[in-house]
Formats: sequence, structure tokens, C-alpha cells
Amino acid sequence: MNYRRLGNAGIKLSELSIGSWVTYGGQVGEDVAQECLTKAVESGVNFIDSAEAYAHGAAETVLGNVIKKMKWRREDLVISSKVFWGGEGPNNVGLSRKHVYEACRNSLKRLQLDYLDLFFCHRPDPNTPIEETVRAMDDLIHQGKILYWGTSEWSSADIMRAYGLAKELGLTPPQMEQPQYNMFHRERFEVEYAPLYREIGLGTTIWSPLLSGLLTGKYSKGVPKDSRANLPGYEWLKERMLSTENLEKVSKLALIAKDLDCSLAQLALAWCLKNPNVSTVITGASRPDQVVENMKAPDVVPKLDSEAMERIETTLQNKPSVDSE
Repeated sequence: MNYRRLGNAGIKLSELSIGSWVTYGGQVGEDVAQECLTKAVESGVNFIDSAEAYAHGAAETVLGNVIKKMKWRREDLVISSKVFWGGEGPNNVGLSRKHVYEACRNSLKRLQLDYLDLFFCHRPDPNTPIEETVRAMDDLIHQGKILYWGTSEWSSADIMRAYGLAKELGLTPPQMEQPQYNMFHRERFEVEYAPLYREIGLGTTIWSPLLSGLLTGKYSKGVPKDSRANLPGYEWLKERMLSTENLEKVSKLALIAKDLDCSLAQLALAWCLKNPNVSTVITGASRPDQVVENMKAPDVVPKLDSEAMERIETTLQNKPSVDSE
């Protein structure tokens, strides 16, 4: 496993990491989660991502139980959580100082930890001044509850606003962003955020590198019954992903993967790793064998020479234009 700096920060994350969105405490039980996490850690993964909203907090509870049971050294792990969707009450959602503080405290209880390495603002909050959120995050850092803070799916303008305010007020600026990035979703990561990598040393912990399974080929013959796309409330996944055009592109990508002697999932993950602005690729898994397969993706990166990348671009036909910046 290789390790990459989180932007210009000193902390290093495994280039492949593991997340708990929907899966832990939702799709699978604690025993399977333990098997998946163990395979990941044994492969060199040190970053494990979670959030208060995942399975309504159950994902963090499962993760905390597994860490305690396995007796993994806290120093060897980079653990994150995210704040935004905490519950139904008027102050249980958003990025107010009150909710930021309480979300962090509750996540730490569920995770059975003293501090979080990374804490993300899960979405922008138009109802809370950015300065209030920046101050709340800075407070948590000075209280020793978090080490770094960042954003998820914020616009580059809002990230720069938060960064500028922090610098102006002598507060800790955001260090990282957690955006969606994969072969089919590229514009924001490759164009909109491009100045932030250079100007503020933004780190990135990308999610959905396999586009909820589309880039594994699992949907080529329909939607499996145990798929996330069949979960109640996730009907949007089907609508967004399973177009005829997307499925045709996946079939062509599968041929490229075959020529490179790797799985389609490994190709998709390696393609993300090829981008130097990616600090870590968050993978998901509901079975240990999926973890084992995913962790072989770094071996595919050297195979992605200019010819292979050109074949991929010809298939995708979606390379963002720099003119759109």
C-alpha cells in the first residue's frame, strides 16, 4: 500500500481507504463489517471513513465496536466523520455551532474514540453563516476533539470563502474536500477544484469511485436483488446510473480491463489513483472478497500508460474542457 499526503498537510492516508456508507449497520451486520475492515487493515489501509448520517449512526457504532474488538492501535488509524444530517429536530441538521459541536460529541461516543482525525461538513448549509461553521470547527480543534476539518460537495467558491475567513480571523482553515469522483463524474474535481489544489493545497478523499457498483459491471445484466440500487430510498441510483449509454460504455471499459488483465473495478479504481490530486480513494464493500479485489487496484496503475488512457478517454467521451473553468 502506498500512502499520500492529504494535500499539503503532514498527515498521510493510504491511497485506498474504506468507507461505511449505507453498508455497515445497514446492508450488512457487524460480523461481516469486521471481516471487511480486517481485510482492509491487513492490506495496509489506515483511513476509515464514516458519518453521523450513515445508517442513522449505526455505521459509526459498528465501526467503533470493531476497532475496540480488534484492538487496533489508535495511532495506526485515520478515522473521519461528517456532520450535517443528524436527526429530525430543527437543530439536528446543518452546520450551526450547536449541531457541529453535538454531532462531533455524539460521533465520538458511537465510535468510542477520544478524537477524530478528520471531520467534514457533509454538505454546504445556506442557513448558517460560513464564519460560524469555521469558528465551530476551529473550536473543536483547540478542544482536541478533531485534528483536521474539511468539506464535502462544497463549491470551490464556498471553500475559498471558508479558507479566506479562517486566514483573516486567525482560525484553522479547511484542509480537505470529499467529492464524488469517478470515470463518469469528473467536471467538479478536474476543473472547478483545479485552482484549489495549487493555491491552498487542498486534499481530497474521493467517494463513489465505482459509481455505486456501475463500474464493476454488476448491472450489465440487470439489477441484482441484493444491490444497493434496490434498497428503499435509493431508487435514484437506478435512474441516474443505468442508462443505455452508460451500460454500453461499461461494456467497452470491461474489454479494456480484460486486455490489461484486471477486473473492471480494479481498472476504475486505478484510473482514480492515476490523478495526482486524489489523496485517497474511498472504497466500499459488503463482502471480504470485494475488499481483497479492490486492494489490488494499485498494481494496475503502472499499466495505465498513455495508450491505455487514450482508449479509456475514447470510450468515455466526457473529458471536461478547461475552458469551462
